[in-house]
Amino acid sequence: MVAPILVFDSGVGGLSVVQALRHRLPGVALAYACDNAMLPYGRREDAWLVQRIRSVCQAAVAASGCRALVVACNTASTLALDALRECLTIPVIGTVPAIKPAASVSRTRHIGLLATSATVSRPYTLRLIQDFAADCRVTRLAADALVGEAERLVVGEVPDRVAIGRALAPLWEASAVEVPPLDTVVLGCTHFPLLRRWLAEAAPREVAWVDSGEAIARRVAQVVTAPDRCQAAGPSYATALDERLGKGLAAFGFAPPRWLQPG
Repeated sequence: MVAPILVFDSGVGGLSVVQALRHRLPGVALAYACDNAMLPYGRREDAWLVQRIRSVCQAAVAASGCRALVVACNTASTLALDALRECLTIPVIGTVPAIKPAASVSRTRHIGLLATSATVSRPYTLRLIQDFAADCRVTRLAADALVGEAERLVVGEVPDRVAIGRALAPLWEASAVEVPPLDTVVLGCTHFPLLRRWLAEAAPREVAWVDSGEAIARRVAQVVTAPDRCQAAGPSYATALDERLGKGLAAFGFAPPRWLQPG
């Protein structure tokens, strides 16, 4: 069996990173694990989350026999990367909001940051803004409702365009009264790129949408050996089994999820 790269997220958001990995490393063996029993992470206490993420990832790493772990979740990355690297012997690649690449493409120097409430005001995020976008106006917006819409999309439901428009409205309202106009939006949650089509439809004008998927894929390509041209469906794991989730994961090339029980 080819040792896969394991992609972990609280829910289906990591599937946007799976897409980037498959584009960058076609044929690479992948596995997927989600802690959907505890979704959403953003509403839980930090200390509890660190222990939970560590426990779930240890169980998923053991079950999959993976050669590297991609933590495709901004909340988990900002909280638990150090803890995971201490307890695992394989490479651990994290996710951070794409502030730096957004600043590099913004012409007006006005950037929107669309993230969950757990990420948008976290000190780590504020340091990224200070380090890489200090010359930009950054309008931050917590849009937790979009997580649920991405989850709905993956299990076969149509996202609610009204709910998406409502979630984005404060971003455009803030931009309308600020000069210069916002021209770039950071998708600071891995769930959000799955909704890119609907986000673009809800925008009053064309903006650049920037996410972390490509940067993560580049980093993985630096860390792991060459792809193995694996054609088999990758294994998947979930802390709560759901037939609809299995169908959604199948569309991304994964076998039906096995139940994952954290230690």
